[in-house]
Amino acid sequence: MDTILRHSENRKSAPRRGRFADFIRSSQLRHAAAYVLITFVGLLLLNLYAPMAIRNLLFSSQRTAMTDKAQLMAASFSSYEHLDAETVREVVHSVNDLHTTRLLVTDPDGRCLYDSQTTGSAEGKLTLFPEIAEALSGTDVVYTRYKNDLFTSKAAMPLMAYNRLIGAIYLLENDRDQAELLSSLQKTLFWISVGIEALIILLSMLFSMLFSKRMRNVLQSVQRLDDGDYSVRLPSRGNDEVARLGKAFNDLAQRLKQSEDVRKQFVSNASHELKTPLASIKLLADSILQNEMDEATTKEFVSDIGNEADRLTRLSAKLLELTRLDSSPAEERQAVAVAPVAERVLRMLLPQARKQGVTLDLVCGPAETVLASEDDLYQVLFNLVENGVKYNRPDGFVRMTAETGPDAVTIRVEDSGYGIPNEAKPHIFERFYRVDKARSRKAGGAGLGLSIVHDMVLRNRGSVTVEDRPGGGTCFVLTLPTPAAEREETP
Repeated sequence: MDTILRHSENRKSAPRRGRFADFIRSSQLRHAAAYVLITFVGLLLLNLYAPMAIRNLLFSSQRTAMTDKAQLMAASFSSYEHLDAETVREVVHSVNDLHTTRLLVTDPDGRCLYDSQTTGSAEGKLTLFPEIAEALSGTDVVYTRYKNDLFTSKAAMPLMAYNRLIGAIYLLENDRDQAELLSSLQKTLFWISVGIEALIILLSMLFSMLFSKRMRNVLQSVQRLDDGDYSVRLPSRGNDEVARLGKAFNDLAQRLKQSEDVRKQFVSNASHELKTPLASIKLLADSILQNEMDEATTKEFVSDIGNEADRLTRLSAKLLELTRLDSSPAEERQAVAVAPVAERVLRMLLPQARKQGVTLDLVCGPAETVLASEDDLYQVLFNLVENGVKYNRPDGFVRMTAETGPDAVTIRVEDSGYGIPNEAKPHIFERFYRVDKARSRKAGGAGLGLSIVHDMVLRNRGSVTVEDRPGGGTCFVLTLPTPAAEREETP
């Protein structure tokens, strides 16, 4: 039982591990990591630069304050030609509190005359501070340093009276308050930066996981589409890149589904159309083999077999033509005179027209020229005229006219046949569609001729429509561009 439970848990955890591995390998995680790294470097520089800038500002402020205090004390002694301990003490006490940690005044020899520090006072002793030595040499000394959470500022300045050195002054100030303020600011900035970086990492991981989940759905849908599931759809809410990708994917899936439905319908119709003549041939052949027939009956059956074979040949040729139109690129278009092609079509169909008592008529001058493939134009006109002959009345006619317009040639193929019902007109260019199935089968039609016409006309950048002919019958209107119109459109 424990083994079964472990296997079950392993199966449940496997998808999670797979999703986690996909997330780790995702580009969005790399983008998030780069963003986190950039923000980390920015915050690191902020933590280094901001305290440094504040410290330098405090240094400048401290140096200025110490300089002002030293100059104030030096000015207080400028009227004395000689300094002694009593005089110095009186002058120091007369000046307002300078808020310094320590104040020393020396004579020109460096002996301390006054020390504000009572414990360990240097009064009466030689002071060997480097700052005092520099001041006695005539140099002003001011500097500030920050160490161990403490600002230490020192200033030393010579005391001059009537351009004569009478001593030196030394100031020391330890400022722990501002040092603690700077330290607190550094800590606060550090923890704020840590919080911001943690929030950025959390949000980056969250957004990366959400984006990766959406992209994983896209990839899974693509896989299902590749497996033949054309019903799969992606949510397309919003207007970001993934939503637009979802809309494009849904449009593609819809078109593929339509194409697959058309393909299945085409295969079904083609199979049905091929099965009918094959069944007739088999039935006729079995009848000849199983029954004793006289010579006339046998010839009649063999003739029927030949007719069905011809029908199979025509159907196979049309199926191959449709396959060629679907798979091969359009042939190079060139200037083609309509009249010679139309005359050749009528010559080919004249025997069939005479057999059915149909008159063929052509009204076309030598100037009508279209930009198209000559083979495509021939096949289009042949199919239209052939249909006009097949589905015509006895003593009827088929008339073809061509007229050049501003940028296209309009070819009209009219017949005096039975016409096409209005409800059938939207479907006549669909493959295997028949207006009258019984009449079409009798005439040997498979419902592919007009579909070939439609596809060929579109390949040559033209259009074809159907309308009723006044007085009865049908009129197909074919429009193809002229070479001059094509040249005007080309930049």
